[in-house]
Amino acid sequence: MEPLRPEDPRVLGAYRMIGRLGAGGMGRVYLARSGGGRTVAVKVVRADLAEDGEFRRRFRHEVAVARAVSGPYTAPLVDADTEGPLPWLATTYVLGPSLEDVVDQHGPLPETSVWALAGGLAEALRGIHGAGLVHRDLKPSNILLTADGPRVIDFGIARAIDGERLTSTGIVVGSPGFMSPEQAMGKVVGPEGDVFSLGVVLAFSACGLMPFGVGAAASQLYQVVHEQPDLSGVPEALRALVAACLIKDPARRPTPGQIADGVARLGFSVVPGAWLPTQVTSTIAQHAARILDLDTPAEGSAPVPTAGPSYTPTQFVAPSGGLAGAESAGGTPSRRRFLTVAATVGSVGLVGGGAAYALIPDGRRTPKPGPTGSGSPTPRRTQWPGGVAPAMWAYTDGDPKNSLVAVSGSTVILPQVPPVGLAVGTGRRTWSGSGTFGWPTGLIPMLVTARAFVALDQKSHVTQVDPATGRPTWQWPKPSNLAGIATFIAADDKAVYVFGSGSPTTDGPDPGPGKRRTVLLSIDIGAKRERWRVPLDGKKPVTVSLGTLSGGHLVYTDDATNTLSVRDTADGRLAWSAAIEEGATLPTVDNGTVFASGWHVVAYALATGKKKWSALSHTSDGTFSAPRVRDGVLYVSDGRAVHALDASDGRQIWSRNIDGGTNGTDLVVTDTGVYVTSDDQTNGVYALDRRTGKVVWNFRTSQISTTEGLWELADGGRCIVACIAGHVFGLPGI
Repeated sequence: MEPLRPEDPRVLGAYRMIGRLGAGGMGRVYLARSGGGRTVAVKVVRADLAEDGEFRRRFRHEVAVARAVSGPYTAPLVDADTEGPLPWLATTYVLGPSLEDVVDQHGPLPETSVWALAGGLAEALRGIHGAGLVHRDLKPSNILLTADGPRVIDFGIARAIDGERLTSTGIVVGSPGFMSPEQAMGKVVGPEGDVFSLGVVLAFSACGLMPFGVGAAASQLYQVVHEQPDLSGVPEALRALVAACLIKDPARRPTPGQIADGVARLGFSVVPGAWLPTQVTSTIAQHAARILDLDTPAEGSAPVPTAGPSYTPTQFVAPSGGLAGAESAGGTPSRRRFLTVAATVGSVGLVGGGAAYALIPDGRRTPKPGPTGSGSPTPRRTQWPGGVAPAMWAYTDGDPKNSLVAVSGSTVILPQVPPVGLAVGTGRRTWSGSGTFGWPTGLIPMLVTARAFVALDQKSHVTQVDPATGRPTWQWPKPSNLAGIATFIAADDKAVYVFGSGSPTTDGPDPGPGKRRTVLLSIDIGAKRERWRVPLDGKKPVTVSLGTLSGGHLVYTDDATNTLSVRDTADGRLAWSAAIEEGATLPTVDNGTVFASGWHVVAYALATGKKKWSALSHTSDGTFSAPRVRDGVLYVSDGRAVHALDASDGRQIWSRNIDGGTNGTDLVVTDTGVYVTSDDQTNGVYALDRRTGKVVWNFRTSQISTTEGLWELADGGRCIVACIAGHVFGLPGI
């Protein structure tokens, strides 16, 4: 919400304005409150529209009709002034975030929540259409979420601003990605158009993607009119409903009443306080508290600017989306098909909107009855019997020789050959590197971080890859004075850092075999050019080098020389280096301190290289994993246990032995948990309470029949991603 500006009204009718909520084609929307404390959303008509007599007539009629709309899933009209200098209307302010904000910040909704959403929105449309209105702009930003169900807003005004007389005002009725084909072609739009928009909304809610793509408005409208929707990311059980809503022929779409009744027969409904994941319910409560705490400004005063809602990306730990290999619905669906599916599936006895799903060997999901009113689809600690956690999703078609996994953006990357991208929320394969560009047949260097995905093609050209699509976005051809690139060190959205062999200077010729130097290069992503090149001491080839970027510093270790080095990213100048022990891992930088591990865990001042402390000593259990720091606590594992140290002085806070030992791979540390893999493949993954080290759950799977490979982990934001021998699992956070 934005503060009021000098030109904004302060009082309209019985309502005093508090702040700006937004703007649309009709005008501006304000948060307001009555003298009795009622909070409303006031929509004020634009001055140019207010002067149009035809608009006034339409607006007056639509307001009168909108007063008749009632129902649990709409925000009712409570007041209006159609005759004043600035016409306005007031609706009940819904104390909840929009569906758009929730999906953007928390990811797609779990399947059970989408079913409940479908039923609630269908009921809302049934009420709106029953009053003789057509919404014409149903989209996620016009759907607000509350603990007791969704609320549809902004109905009853679209028709008032439609019409040939107003086409010159620049008003666009509807949103391109959510328009029905008939609306996109300028034809008469009836209730069937809202059903089409409902289908798009449900697809977006279920997988976070638009079924007709994104891009320019003209492109989206063409797709809506001429192309079939991409529903590959929509869970299979929901696909028939969504496809039926998106039929091109309006007459063949189901009615809101048929949808609502079909969902009810499935046993899904909005259970107050329990139809959404607990993370979203918490966000709703915070949003409501923030609005209710706002003070109504005194007359003549301006309100204090208020920060907008603050969300934290979280993990949905209930199944939310299809598994890899799920195919989109074939052919043209029919209204009868959805109704038949609803009647048939309804016989499985799902109740109260609470349904659990289990993974079965063929990769499909089978619904199991859940307890009535069981509530949130997000499992809590008490819902893990025996401390065993279920997987949210599984992908089993990876290369059995690969256990490496990383996450970039919202995509899980399997750096096999060719690489594969999976949707982090569902495990669905979104792309494969085969056919994308020339991936070599052997192992090649790849580097995947939260901000970058780079690889080498067959000609050793450095290639940046879009993690969402697997397609290259730019290439830097290897210059002739470099014999080759040995390995990536680090990368962000500005530059890539690599080790190579060749001329010690950017402009010098290749000195030839036996005379080449090991060099460190920085490649500018935006300019697609080499920024700088520095030769390294000695001719010893680089074997393993791992680095990180922090505050204008490149920090890396080199196993070939057993050194920890810190360089200036602007010119490659060496700030300092320190001898380290064999087996050094990826260093970590936090609060001006560099942490490195090997046979010990050591802390250095980033600015000077001065050793601050050394802690823990290796045993026969092996060296330590790469350090991870969170809120002033450092976490490492050895071959036996996980250790938590005070990052300021190395003092041990807790230590936890792991059954079967740990395999030494990197930990994943989140706000609440520490995740570690077992050296015993059958023991899988352990989740520990970050504060105490107590084991919260253990994940095991019978799908792993090989003893080859080690478990590897990555932080997926919405889940913890675990991989072994080509099997990938999305695991719940704690």
